[in-house]
Amino acid sequence: MGEQERMVEAILFASTEPVSVAELNARMPHGCDGAAALVNLAKRYEGRGVNIVRVGEAWAIRTAPDLGFLMQKETVETRKLSRAAIETLAIIAYHQPVTRAEIEEIRGVSVSRGTVDQLLEMEWIRFGRRRMTPGRPVTFVVTPSFLDHFGLESPRDLPGLKDLRAAGLLDNRPPPGRAIPDEDDPTDDDQPDMFEDEA
Repeated sequence: MGEQERMVEAILFASTEPVSVAELNARMPHGCDGAAALVNLAKRYEGRGVNIVRVGEAWAIRTAPDLGFLMQKETVETRKLSRAAIETLAIIAYHQPVTRAEIEEIRGVSVSRGTVDQLLEMEWIRFGRRRMTPGRPVTFVVTPSFLDHFGLESPRDLPGLKDLRAAGLLDNRPPPGRAIPDEDDPTDDDQPDMFEDEA
């Protein structure tokens, strides 16, 4: 019987699917009793890290229920931001504290609730103080999580216009009707200008 238990143990261990008694008997040498071997083996595994358990009409080796937490794996889910979310995040980062109406004025389109909700859920933005204007609109600011993700000490460390042009992220040609800014002009580094409406 000890040898039969070893055979059943090996079959259950190697099988990716639960195994029926009929399948055990078919694999084991003639005259072996898979059912009896299973009963004995299940008793031996009681209280161990794995158990012999019945799954429908078949049997399998499974992790003891009280140790299931050890099998859990934390995974990081990467989420790609939409263009609207990236633009909204950039406006908040460069213009904070900023209201929804101000974001919409800069972008030229309305900001969907889903875009702001996604940024709030990622904890890259948070609610700031309410403006002391009619309606007391809420403002948005970036969070320490945003700064940490992008390796910034403070929002002042965000790249300026010169840095963005040097990296090829901004068009070097000025908008129609605007002169090319002087590279030595200190106002060129004024970051809020980056997203100002150039009407």
